[in-house]
Amino acid sequence: MSTPAATQQEASVSGTRPDDRRSHFALVVIVACQLMLVLDTTIVNVALPDIQRALRFSPTDLAWVLNAYTLTFGGLLLLGGRAGDILGRLRVFQAGVLLFGVTSLAGGLGTEPWMLIVCRVGQGVGAACASPNALALLTANFPEGPQRTKALGTWAAANGVGGSIGLILGGMLTTWASWRWVMFINVPIALGVAALAPRFVHGPRRNPGRFDLAGALTATVGLAALVYGFLRASSNSWSNTWTLAAFGLAVVALSLFATQEARTEQPVVPLRLVAEPARARTYLLLLLLLGSMFSMFFFTTQFLQEVLGFSALRAGFAFLPLSVGLLISAQRASTLLAKAGPKPLMLVGAVLCGGGMAWLTRMSADTDYLSGVLGPMLLFGLGVGLLVVPLNVSAVANVSPRDAGAASSMAVVTQQIGAALGLAVLVTVYGAASRAAAHNPPSGLNPQDLNHYLLAHGMASAFTVATGFITAVFLIVALTRPCGAPKSRRGL
Repeated sequence: MSTPAATQQEASVSGTRPDDRRSHFALVVIVACQLMLVLDTTIVNVALPDIQRALRFSPTDLAWVLNAYTLTFGGLLLLGGRAGDILGRLRVFQAGVLLFGVTSLAGGLGTEPWMLIVCRVGQGVGAACASPNALALLTANFPEGPQRTKALGTWAAANGVGGSIGLILGGMLTTWASWRWVMFINVPIALGVAALAPRFVHGPRRNPGRFDLAGALTATVGLAALVYGFLRASSNSWSNTWTLAAFGLAVVALSLFATQEARTEQPVVPLRLVAEPARARTYLLLLLLLGSMFSMFFFTTQFLQEVLGFSALRAGFAFLPLSVGLLISAQRASTLLAKAGPKPLMLVGAVLCGGGMAWLTRMSADTDYLSGVLGPMLLFGLGVGLLVVPLNVSAVANVSPRDAGAASSMAVVTQQIGAALGLAVLVTVYGAASRAAAHNPPSGLNPQDLNHYLLAHGMASAFTVATGFITAVFLIVALTRPCGAPKSRRGL
């Protein structure tokens, strides 16, 4: 067994301080957890047909394999962050990761539809405990400045590429093994993260306090209803009775939540966080960016499979340019942020994202991958990396330790809501454009070509609105005061 002195001597010979190595391992543990959670938002998508056949899901119930996770994850995020503040972030982080792993194992072993849906709910609870505390732990383990910026860049890159990696991995596992492995794959990751976290991740002191039960209840009900309303709108319509009821409940619950938070001494989310113009602007930009990004995943995956005839596995690999571009730009942004400041990076990122999205508005049934999809993916990936790093840095910048969990939760909640809202809006645009085109289609098309024409036309219209989202990002960044770099200790 090596002694501390021996460890110090070994580290000096290798040129790496023990603290540096501990930080590297801490980052790996935290990012591995976040990647696992993000993967689960898409890895199940390509396995849905196999799941439906194996467990005899009805077409309407099958959507709950996705929605049960998204709804629970989004609804409980604020509560998970507050629990970390009071009970200890490392403890709640570990508990969430272990719950995620256990329910993943149980879901993979499920033999009835209700079993898998219950396990997906359990995964959502675990993710809601782990994700906001992962971000809070990252800020606690890396001091503000270049170290934290690089760490947040890696975390943001994992967030960005997780969706496309999930499509690739889901296709591989479903094709070469079984749909059950899209659940089982989480188990070794969860066990490894839970085992290594206490050794390498520094858990800051707890902030003694009490749970704001009224705030937690209204926040959970309000966010769950809001997410459900968006999901219902994207699958049915904005005028659907259940959609309107969900939005009505969300308005009532979130209004009660705001009232409760304004008068309680220990709120789930201190309103001072969202009252800061710089931080509120950051949340808005995250919402717009994630809304366009996840709609791109959704529509492009369908185009590749339905129009170009790609298999699930090939469609997953088709997203590699986006992942590579995002990884490259996120790492460069981490290095350049302290030198150039956030504003130039974000303006360039918005131009690249907007260019990629505008390129997709030219989509038609005759578009092929090399000329009409590859380029937009690469541009969009490069742009997202330059946007997400400064945004994630700003979301947690200059936050006191007692508010770290709440600020991290709000950043993750904004991204969840942005993805759900953006998808619901753009699916509605897609449906309206497709129906309008169906009334006056080009003549001489056979049924398959007509279907491809309507799909591509609707998607091009949706991408036009998504381009508007990115344009709004550019204008907000361009017309607001220059953003301070991390070393200036100012947010966006």
